Amino acid sequence: MQPGPAILVFDSGLGGLTVLREVVAARPDAGYVYAADDAFFPYGRHGEAALTARLVPLMGELIAAHRPDLVVIACNTASTLVLPHLRATYTVPFVGTVPAIKPACASSKSKLVSVLGTEATVKREYTRALIRDFGQGCAVTLVGSAHLAGIAEDALRDQPVDPAAIAREIAPCFVTDGDRRTDTVALACTHYPLLREQLEAASPWPVAWIDPAPAIARRVVDLLDHAGVPAGDDGGEPRRGARRSDRIVFTSGRAPAPALVAVLARFGLRLPEAKRRPAGSGRTDAVAHGATDGF
Repeated sequence: MQPGPAILVFDSGLGGLTVLREVVAARPDAGYVYAADDAFFPYGRHGEAALTARLVPLMGELIAAHRPDLVVIACNTASTLVLPHLRATYTVPFVGTVPAIKPACASSKSKLVSVLGTEATVKREYTRALIRDFGQGCAVTLVGSAHLAGIAEDALRDQPVDPAAIAREIAPCFVTDGDRRTDTVALACTHYPLLREQLEAASPWPVAWIDPAPAIARRVVDLLDHAGVPAGDDGGEPRRGARRSDRIVFTSGRAPAPALVAVLARFGLRLPEAKRRPAGSGRTDAVAHGATDGF
């Protein structure tokens, strides 16, 4: 049988599952590995130098272990910070995740748009450059949330979520100016679509929530087609049940709780079989903590 392409999806935690879901729908013939850098989560608490020093070699380890045809960086912070370094270091194609400012501003009727991201993402010059280039006359409010990504991780694990806490985090997104008010919010963190229903419930008025995942999936398809990577023998037809190649690895090596394992299974992901490692192997923490076990 002709296997489909191998795609590695990377995020600091589990927010990238929202991207994985769209990419799998676009290329169901592919085999996927989802890598969660939970040992360093959340990225917002680390400086740029520390993140760059970690992510460039970590990505090299993951590429060597899984040999993907394409890598999706399903994290706004990592994309806006280290994507140029990754592309300069490795030959595999990368698809990044950036704030969906262009489509948000293009679709806004009131011309009041908010960008809801992590504190790190909204501080990046990259984000401000997107506003200058694609703001299309909109007044754009940047809102950095310190806690929403963690709340999304809790929700994914079926832990209690405080609606009031969500309301506090998103309140600055809602701006009024005379008879105008914010009508569009770009979700600049892949964790946030996990809270879509809670975000809508906590909003003081309805807005359009712009999720970048569909655009990322389209870019993946375009790059694979351009590179001439063949489809699998199923011709791109959806598979029934969990795909045989879809796996998840955690850089911490911590075993997820049973409730989370069940959630991951709904995304078609399974945990790898653990392997024994020889003592004193000298491998870096990404491998030593199980990021590549079983592959």
